[in-house]
Amino acid sequence: MKKIVALNAMLLLCLSAPVLAKDALTEHEVRKQLAEQGYTKVNDVKFEDGVWKADARSAEGNRVDVRIDAKTGRVYPDEQVANLSEADVRARLSAAGYTNVHDVEFDNGIWNAEGDDPGGRDVVLKIDPADGKVVGKEKD
Repeated sequence: MKKIVALNAMLLLCLSAPVLAKDALTEHEVRKQLAEQGYTKVNDVKFEDGVWKADARSAEGNRVDVRIDAKTGRVYPDEQVANLSEADVRARLSAAGYTNVHDVEFDNGIWNAEGDDPGGRDVVLKIDPADGKVVGKEKD
């Protein structure tokens, strides 16, 4: 029984671990993804808080800041509107096992929060504004 509990705990830690640079898309892949979606003049590409960030021009020529899911390449432009409220985000994080959630805010097209992950680590989170899933996580 202790082995099963230990294995379940290890599995939970692995599933909740932050995206490491080795697991993330490369800068080249991010730039390619942005170009394929019509973004031009991509600058200041950097990996931070578990997501890629960049400045670019949209297909319409507008300057935008974007966040890019490090695993899927999904782009979150800063002008995006949230489908979820702060209460929705807090509820989804709680259901996913996060505790002590604070500093929840919608900024640059993505929800941001801080809290403790299911393993008890203090983390900074980036949350999808449409479905509330964590798309980026790093130790705080």
